[in-house]
Amino acid sequence: MKKKKVLFICSVGGHLTQMLQLKSIFDNYNYLLVTEKTDVTKDLKEKYNVKFFKYCNGKNFIKYFFINVINAFNSIFTFIKFRPDVIVSTGANTSVPMCYLGRLFGKKVIFIESFAKSRGKTLSGKLVYPIASTFIVQWESMLEYYPKAVYFGGIY
Repeated sequence: MKKKKVLFICSVGGHLTQMLQLKSIFDNYNYLLVTEKTDVTKDLKEKYNVKFFKYCNGKNFIKYFFINVINAFNSIFTFIKFRPDVIVSTGANTSVPMCYLGRLFGKKVIFIESFAKSRGKTLSGKLVYPIASTFIVQWESMLEYYPKAVYFGGIY
């Protein structure tokens, strides 16, 4: 039986740490892990099928804006080349364009809201919630903010 193609996408830092908690299921799928390239992530190539996007932070708005535009185009090319059946994301900025692209083409989008948020919404959560096939929260209190979400507890 042909394995589903799953694209796991997230920014570096806590988002990537949370995504790697799912690594035990990676091999159940034809998967691609997409994250930002930094000194911390460069060794991921040794363990995972990974593609890197440019790293950006919000310290310089103009640079941040242009890198996000570049990453949005990278999302298009990556989506066309990999052709995922499902997109799984833990956020943040790197993943939002990919989630929208996937939804535009009728793919399932699974978004896992950050464990760090037990009150209030993240920006990527606000943006992806309306289009997510499944929206997962890691704190029961988050159901107040995302009433259609699913609560499974923490992924740690």
